[in-house]
Amino acid sequence: MADRFRSQHSFLSEDQSAPNFTGAKLAELSNPSREELESYTNSFCSLPASQRLAIITKMVELAENNVELNFDAIFKYCLKDPDAEVRSRAIGGLWENEEISLIAPLLDLFTRDDSEKVRATAATALGRFILLIEQGTIKSIHLDRITTALMAVVNDPSAGEEVKRRSLEAVASLGVPGVKAAITEFYNSMNPRLKVSSIYAMGRSCDPVWLPILTAELKNADPEIRFEAATALGEQADPSVIPDLANIGGDPDSEVRHAVIQAMGKIGGNRAKEYLHGILSSRDTTIAELARQAMDELLAGEDPLSLKSLNPN
Repeated sequence: MADRFRSQHSFLSEDQSAPNFTGAKLAELSNPSREELESYTNSFCSLPASQRLAIITKMVELAENNVELNFDAIFKYCLKDPDAEVRSRAIGGLWENEEISLIAPLLDLFTRDDSEKVRATAATALGRFILLIEQGTIKSIHLDRITTALMAVVNDPSAGEEVKRRSLEAVASLGVPGVKAAITEFYNSMNPRLKVSSIYAMGRSCDPVWLPILTAELKNADPEIRFEAATALGEQADPSVIPDLANIGGDPDSEVRHAVIQAMGKIGGNRAKEYLHGILSSRDTTIAELARQAMDELLAGEDPLSLKSLNPN
């Protein structure tokens, strides 16, 4: 089986100057054996960074579109790639991987990598592991290490903007000391990117203390702020904000309108149900489909068996 990597998956064309790979060929690299992985990596390492990035990018796309494909072994290998873009893309490719063994390399990339983009991507990935720990999916033995590393960056004035904001977003769901103060600091800063992250963090914190700020930001002139505020209110899941969300249901920005619909599905209740029911027959097919999905989520939250009646097949 290892020979299929050597015979079928030559990553360079005969003139050794142009990439020679297709989605079908790359799909055959799914779930490689140890021998196959070694054969692949020997070939992969000889490629220019641009081609390595193109391959990894295509693998991520393939895995997202086909759950049967698994390139995790290759993505793990690429966490040590000399090119920062490849390392960052590899982290993204491991998004569905819940193995505790990933925490150590992610922490290493987060604390030591010389690329701010890689560190920021690693912070987001560590945030996913925080949620998995909170949900009880994985053990909490690594939580202190993750939290300490993230908060050190959040509180570091010299840290890069992107790393700081992704670190706060990642740790926001924890009620650890300093998170609320950091959210307030980021929100009151003159930096628009930090403000966006603070609003995201308000939603992820699920702390009702932020509700007045979030509802007020629904009227912000910046559509990105309105989008984040609507999304955060969905995470807060407080039915009292449904009228505020409904008021911007006709927002001129499509992404904001979509965020309102998704928030309604997360909040649930009769008023959210009425809102969604009112747009299920929208002429805008995107709106109608999002409303259907949100209604499914709402009904599933009320009664998981309810979806069976909506989708009998």
